[in-house]
Amino acid sequence: MARGVASTSSSASSSSCSSMRTTTGGRSNTRSIASRRWNEKERQSFVDRRRNNAATSLAAIAEPGTEGYVENETEITFPFVKIVDQEELKLCLIMNVIDPAIGGVLIMGDRGTAKSVAVRSLIQLLPEIDVVKGDVFNSSPTDPQLMGPDVREKFQKGEALETAKMRVPMVEVPLGTTEDRICGTIDIEKALSEGRKAYDPGLLAKANRGLLYIDEVNLLDDSLVDVVLDSAAGGWNTVEREGISLSHPAKFIMIGSGNPEEGELRPQLLDRFGMKVSVATVYDVDKRTDLVMNKIKFDEDPKAYQAECADETEALRARIQKARDILPSVTISRDIQLKISSVCALVDVDGLRGDIVVTRAAKAYVAYEGRNEVTQDDVEKVIGPCLSHRLRKNVTDTMDGGFKVKLGFNKIFKGDAMDFTQDSKIMAEIIEEGVKEPEPEKKEEPEEPKEKPKPKAGAWDPSKMFGRGR
Repeated sequence: MARGVASTSSSASSSSCSSMRTTTGGRSNTRSIASRRWNEKERQSFVDRRRNNAATSLAAIAEPGTEGYVENETEITFPFVKIVDQEELKLCLIMNVIDPAIGGVLIMGDRGTAKSVAVRSLIQLLPEIDVVKGDVFNSSPTDPQLMGPDVREKFQKGEALETAKMRVPMVEVPLGTTEDRICGTIDIEKALSEGRKAYDPGLLAKANRGLLYIDEVNLLDDSLVDVVLDSAAGGWNTVEREGISLSHPAKFIMIGSGNPEEGELRPQLLDRFGMKVSVATVYDVDKRTDLVMNKIKFDEDPKAYQAECADETEALRARIQKARDILPSVTISRDIQLKISSVCALVDVDGLRGDIVVTRAAKAYVAYEGRNEVTQDDVEKVIGPCLSHRLRKNVTDTMDGGFKVKLGFNKIFKGDAMDFTQDSKIMAEIIEEGVKEPEPEKKEEPEEPKEKPKPKAGAWDPSKMFGRGR
């Protein structure tokens, strides 16, 4: 069955597209949704699936005793607080929960390094938000910029909006998804049963005011990447299809993960992520053992293990909520802002997005620490993940991006590119070892020939026989 294509853009002037072209054997075959004939079995199967999906969506905001309420609606995930090592990864994820405007996190690393586990366990720390009950766009009851079209119309008319509490949603984009599933499409059920066209929201609508997670982001089709990027940039998704034109808010934190061995990301996609973290395999024997034992214990009884970590998880959630409350009052001096821009210019960061992200991340880190003023040390803590993936690529330059950012920070903030703090003592030792002149090799003196052992008295010596006559 051919699917329609949604035209997604940050502005209302998006180009429209009525159907999707599928190529088979070198020939283009275009077919509209309206022209597809369904038999009764197919139609009933589709209606049942739509009802199940609707019940699942309702369960996200349903309350006890109401239709669609599910007691254990949240998937049991590995506790975030029990992820061993990977401190930079956990910090970047927390910073984005504190300030979603940072722009998300890209996590690249080896197989089996808890990339997906860390992202999925982040749902335990997400705060609750107020939404309009029963609205598929997770509309805010007070902010028109975060309202779906139907709720905004009611809000403008002054009608009362029934509200409910829900945890910030996390929506995962499957690797084999389609453009229709991401953007939304025509609601076939209403088209068949009521004879009218209606919009069926996609993943971008469900991710509004939440997180959009793309696992194996480097393997996602380029056309789908463009759709997600357009919505992430403007915060709106515009769909024009089959005589329907609809725009809805799509403000979300984009989180991606992948293995660099399977392919690199396009520079356009790299720049859209606020922060990038490179995750390596843990080789410390004690840490590896702790991680393995934690995982085995979780697999044996997930609910009991999560209950053991409930106090730690609740303490971290409360700390994040406190940081979100402090964030608006955090200040940064103009001198530090000038130095941040100087670092970005020195290391050849394209555009201004890097300057903005570093400033926002530094403020979020200060709020997480419970303070109100950004210092030089706070900038040093976050500047690497914010800029390392934004540098211009040079095939002849073998220096790591994070190390180059570190040198630029030291040059601007400390006056000496080689001035490393105690936190970077290991890096300083590596540099000293690399620039040290090699010691001259000592020439080995030739060994003196060993004296032949003298024959014992009375022994026959054949060498004395040469030159003698008979």
